[in-house]
Amino acid sequence: MKLFFISLFALLPVLGFSQTNESEYFNLGKENLAIKGYDPVSYFVNEEPLEGQQTLSYEYNGATYRFSSQENMETFKTDPAKYEPAYGGWCAYAMGKGYTADINPKTYKIVNGKLLLFYNKLFTNTLPKWSKDEASLYPAAEKNWKEKSF
Repeated sequence: MKLFFISLFALLPVLGFSQTNESEYFNLGKENLAIKGYDPVSYFVNEEPLEGQQTLSYEYNGATYRFSSQENMETFKTDPAKYEPAYGGWCAYAMGKGYTADINPKTYKIVNGKLLLFYNKLFTNTLPKWSKDEASLYPAAEKNWKEKSF
């Protein structure tokens, strides 16, 4: 009987049940913190993104999101996929080029209802580069993320 359970556990990935968590591909900080602690809903409802509060945290898909208000947290809970950042929170430009890069949570763009984040450090801001070539970078980023080919 014990051998049966061990064999069944080994077959789970073959049967379509993954033993890994999608969050292994996410750009997460300490304690699995997403977007460096910024409120994902604030990108959609405020002029500027807001930092979340430690006391207003919610875990989704292996990532911990923080919120600037209870209302934003409740909004996120109703449709997390709508508000979580694209490409696991990695730089969209880098994803379009087939690699990952960290982000600056204040450098972003919403495209087709998705929150895209960009690298902006050390005299390099990838958002203008993305904007110049969005027509080819966006489909490439979508493909690379879907296939996890980065």
